[in-house]
Amino acid sequence: MAHNSTSPASHVELPETSSRCVTESRTHNLEVAGYSLDGMGVGKYIRSSRFSVGGYDWCIRFYPDGERETVNVAGNASCFLFCVSQKEVRVMFTLNMLEKHGAVQVTNHRALEHTICPPHYNYGLPYFVEKSRLKSSALANNGYVTIRCALTVIKEPPAEPECEENRVVVPPQELPGDLGRALKDGNGLDVVIDVGGRLFGAHKFMLAARSPVFKAQLFGPMMKKDTRRIKVVGMEPAIFGMLREFIYTDLLPTWEGEGYGAAVMQHLLVAADRYGLNRLKLMCEEKLCESIDVETVTTTLALAEQHNCEVLKKACLKFMSSQRVMDAVGKTDGFKHLMASCPLLNLKKNLGDKTGVTKKSR
Repeated sequence: MAHNSTSPASHVELPETSSRCVTESRTHNLEVAGYSLDGMGVGKYIRSSRFSVGGYDWCIRFYPDGERETVNVAGNASCFLFCVSQKEVRVMFTLNMLEKHGAVQVTNHRALEHTICPPHYNYGLPYFVEKSRLKSSALANNGYVTIRCALTVIKEPPAEPECEENRVVVPPQELPGDLGRALKDGNGLDVVIDVGGRLFGAHKFMLAARSPVFKAQLFGPMMKKDTRRIKVVGMEPAIFGMLREFIYTDLLPTWEGEGYGAAVMQHLLVAADRYGLNRLKLMCEEKLCESIDVETVTTTLALAEQHNCEVLKKACLKFMSSQRVMDAVGKTDGFKHLMASCPLLNLKKNLGDKTGVTKKSR
């Protein structure tokens, strides 16, 4: 006799798990106006401003003369995507060159999928476009070239947690925070710095360890009889406060105002150079490179010339490379200051004699 039966497994509810892969996409254009980058040199690049996708900061790096000097790459411009955040992250992206306003796509490169990871946080196309084709496209569009990056960040689900009893959790770096708290608590302060009448406490060993100038003042040939008090002249108290914060935390200091602004970064760069804090100086230089405009380019260029900031100087000259921008710059008060403070700066040589219009506007 036949019996209808159902497999026991059909009545068992199996445990259910799930995971989610999240993506975020964005397109960013690097627009190059007045293209005249031939001759920059192999390995030299211009970069876009930072843009954020998926919680990470990115920029485009464009090498007009190629990213490296090999037989295969010679004669080609290169283009790479760079992860400014310097984190390991999986991405899918395209890099292509467009003509003016993105109306025509000059290249047709396929999408690249890659996991950005140390020690190199960039990936892209060594053979982005032939230099001859790049030049002809730029000439046909009044020197205007657009590089478009369509980027997707892929956030994969986290791995299953390991057995908790066998897992060692290492906390993040604590030293900068501990030193910052030591300064805030005021324990063991043994020197006072007088800046324009405002007094700042500090630890001699920290100042000396971080700055060769402070080391000479407190323990070296510049040491005075009483090293419990130092006077700093020619600096705003707020700027020194930021300098002291960097000494203790190794981070770009906070600013009490509404925003950093070019003037704050300029003063902080001068202070960093004065006290031999090269990392802070480069941080300020990077910020200033990102905030160049018609009103600030001349004072920033004068600063770069006086303090040997070659990258910042090149960024300022590149910004002023078009006649239209130079016309606007020549009408600012900062232009006269630049000519007075940097008489040896040959703008005609660096800008291809575009300063004639600015002379008329003066």
